[in-house]
Amino acid sequence: MNAPNDKTEVKIDGYVFKFDESNSMYECRGETCYDDEHDEVPEPGLWKATVKLEKYLTDIGYQAEAEHSEKGWCEVTVVT
Repeated sequence: MNAPNDKTEVKIDGYVFKFDESNSMYECRGETCYDDEHDEVPEPGLWKATVKLEKYLTDIGYQAEAEHSEKGWCEVTVVT
């Protein structure tokens, strides 16, 4: 995992999370996937990378929260 000092992007397991300064979050878009009830869910590999980013940020002292939304987006919001 690389984490540049300027927080512009982080690459984890081949996924590039770009930092959205206006929303204080890292975000990355993967494939749109569906569960058995046909609800949108994140791409499995991307979700694993999202959880790794959340843990990394927490380990270095930030309060972070991993989430996913529509159309394959995964985000890690940086609270502090």
